[in-house]
This record gives sequence, C-alpha cells and structure tokens, in this order.
Amino acid sequence: MVFECYLIPKMTPKFKPELVRRPRRLRRSVALRRLISETVIRTDDLIAPLFVRDGTGQPEDVESMPGVVRHTIDTLVETCRALAGLGIPAVALFPCLAAQLKDAEGSRSLDEEGLILRAVRAVRKACPDLLVITDIALDPYTTHGHDGLLTADGRDVDNDRTVEVLARMAVLHASAGVSLVAPSDMMDGRVGAIRSALDESGQTETGILAYSAKYASAYYGPFRDAVGSARVEGAPYLDKGTYQLNPSNRREARMEIELDVREGADILMIKPAGPYLDIIREVRDAIDLPVAAYQVSGEYAQIHAAARLGWLDYKRCRDESLLAIKRAGADMILTYFAQEVAESSGAP
Repeated sequence: MVFECYLIPKMTPKFKPELVRRPRRLRRSVALRRLISETVIRTDDLIAPLFVRDGTGQPEDVESMPGVVRHTIDTLVETCRALAGLGIPAVALFPCLAAQLKDAEGSRSLDEEGLILRAVRAVRKACPDLLVITDIALDPYTTHGHDGLLTADGRDVDNDRTVEVLARMAVLHASAGVSLVAPSDMMDGRVGAIRSALDESGQTETGILAYSAKYASAYYGPFRDAVGSARVEGAPYLDKGTYQLNPSNRREARMEIELDVREGADILMIKPAGPYLDIIREVRDAIDLPVAAYQVSGEYAQIHAAARLGWLDYKRCRDESLLAIKRAGADMILTYFAQEVAESSGAP
C-alpha cells in the first residue's frame, strides 16, 4: 500500500487589512463599558405606579404581580415617603374600589371625598415635593369595566358623554393638588376638553400627561386584577378595541399623538412600552414634547414569571428592559420596578 503525503504550503496573504478601527477596544473592561455608555437609567427617569384601596391594616398582595400591593392610604403615604427619599420624583396613583361602590355610570369618580382624592391629599401633605399623577378614566369606577360611559344599547362607549365626565373629574383632581392629570381613556377630544376645563377653573398650572398612544394590548391583565376592573364573571370578554389603538397600526398612533399635541397635552405617553419601542422612537424623533412610556403589568409579570422558573436572569432582564425603553427615546418610564431599581444603586 502506498501512502502519498501532501505538503500544504504556508499561505501568506497578499493583503492583510489594517484594522484601524477595533470597536472591541472599548469593551475590554467594565470601567470602559461604563465610561462610554450611551444610555443610562437614572432614578430621575422613573415614575412609580401605586394602587390604593379603602380600609386599614396591611397592604394586599396582587397575586399576578409579585411585589406589588394594594395599599391603604396609611401604607401608601409610608411608601411615598420612601420613594421620595430614594429620589424618585413622581408617583402615579390608581384606586381599587370595593364592588359595592361601583355602578354603570362610574358616579364615584366625581365624589369629592372619594378614595383617590383622599389619597392625593394625604400624599401631598406628607410629601409636598413629590409629584402626584392621577389616572383620568372611569374603568376603576364602573361595574362593566370600560373606561367610559356606555351608549344606550350598552354595546359601545359613548365618547362625548364620557369626555364631559372626564373633564369634571380632572378639575376635581387638580383641586386636590395633583401635579399632572393623566387621561388614559382614549376618547376623541378629551385632552382639549380637559385643558379647557382646567383653565376655566383656574387650574392653569396643572399639566396633562396624555395616554396618547394606548394600544388595545393583551399585556394589561394583571393591572385589571389590581384595580378590580376585569370583566364581571359571566359577562363577555371586555373588548376595548373601539377606543384603544389597534396593535397593528403605526400611522394611527402618529395621528393620535399629533391631535393630543394640538389639544394641549404637556407630556405624551405610549403604552405598553416594550412591545412598542418603534412607536416610542418615532414619536421621539417627530415631536419635541417630553415622551413617557408605561412598562405595563404584563411586561413586569412575565419577567418575574420567567425568572421564577429559572429561564431568565431576573435583574439583568429587568434592567435591560428599562434600558431598551430609554434607548428608544422615552424621557420617563412608569414602571413597577421603580423602587427596587432605585434601591439597587439608582440605575441599572
């Protein structure tokens, strides 16, 4: 048997590219990577959403949102003091009313001694420098869970009748001392109506943080559990598609944003945040007003759930999710991670 040996000649390339640019030079150490970070989450960027209920005693856990609770007014005040001490500039308050206080017209939304206004006054007294934002929508107050009043046949939300109530509601909240009212209902014309009502009542300094592009998202489920606005047992699926944005639409979001700018919004909000980073970026590039993004309950819950199963690194995914929202162009982020991020050094 004959074996043939083949000698492979040493190849000398005729051309060796000169790597003048080696991007990895600036990734070699943690210190270098920190030094050239383009996007940084600061405590100043964070708004903490908080839930409040009537009664006394300890807060109630929200089962679908680990670490999130329904506060009493007393524990809400304690938490707000802690958040202010951490440097978080703002909280967004959401009421959870007892079922017997709800009706089809959401009449408790205009109660001057209602839960949310008592909570606002208590927080403002305890933390005068903390910005307080309140939700302007009827879903926490209605038995049907919709963000507005229903039409006579009960098959849709009556836009103009709802806007009248929202404008009155905004004036009550401004009188209680909120810094920003945040209409989340997506009714046509509500920003302009609220601005006019605030100005006519002398509340010219109260700003409007408009939920300008709020999508009919599947990510809201845990929030609805927290405020008790999920559908009534035995009722059909709570479809908000006639007023919230179609998740497939980008141009429609741009139109809604432009309308809110013309009607007097001070800050524009995109909700949810993570699944709609393209919308955040488009708004940031096109509009000069501040842009907010709401990292919603479902985004929060899925990170917790996957981490508990050992499928994701909790802290790294939490921080990366916030960085992505800020990198997309959000000036401020409503997130249920606010307190723990601030506690763990103030930035991811």
